[in-house]
Amino acid sequence: MAYDLFAYHYDRLMEDMPYEEWLGFLSQCWDKHGQPRSIADLGCGTGSIAIPLAQQGYEVYGIDLSEDMLAVAQNKSLDAEQSLPFPGAGGVTWLQQDLRDWQLMRPVDAVISLCDCFNYLLEEDDVSQAFVQAYSGLKDEGVFVFDVHTPFQLKAYAQEQPFFLNEDDIAYIWTSELDLARCEIEHALTIFAKDNAAGAGSIDAVESNRFSRIDEYHVQRAYPLDWLKEQLLAAGFREVDCYADFLWKPVTETTQRAFFVARK
Repeated sequence: MAYDLFAYHYDRLMEDMPYEEWLGFLSQCWDKHGQPRSIADLGCGTGSIAIPLAQQGYEVYGIDLSEDMLAVAQNKSLDAEQSLPFPGAGGVTWLQQDLRDWQLMRPVDAVISLCDCFNYLLEEDDVSQAFVQAYSGLKDEGVFVFDVHTPFQLKAYAQEQPFFLNEDDIAYIWTSELDLARCEIEHALTIFAKDNAAGAGSIDAVESNRFSRIDEYHVQRAYPLDWLKEQLLAAGFREVDCYADFLWKPVTETTQRAFFVARK
């Protein structure tokens, strides 16, 4: 899951993702728990959450393991700043680090990780370590917000697959295979992308009729929500709440995306 060439087509493939809903959930969360000034965005990808937060005036640290995703994010950030300068202390510092072992010069007011990044941690020890690191990187009273796909959602992917996209500039075939015992799913994507189909941050913006084939394999694991709460408390968080599908409502057996809000 190095992303490499895939990173330069990521925004085109993910343009229907509910980024505004994620940003809205964060805004409501901070209305409840206090406004942060500094934020660490773990698994920031191409910066689709980090950059709008910086444009709102927050000091943001975009942390991701993929060098290519960060390259796209940095180009997007430069383009965004030219069109709408970041106010005050607003801006993004991009860092290539692992969400299980990241470090900043000083603790931050808030740590976030959205778009199911934590589902990519495939072992329980990795999840526990990442929670401990998030706790360590927060100031006292700081808030850790992240979302995960639930076991229900991974089972739904397996039942509903395969998935297809067929547009003039990009197409894919996406299949999924579920290991039910581990609640672990492997997504195999075969993507055909026109060489000028990449979004912001593309390394190849030249008009072309050539298509490139990209093969991607992504593995995710879903954990019981009660177990995740136990691990957050074990890491030191004193308040842990869980909500369903962008709403401030309790999770149910059919919740697809669970949001955790943990306070230090």
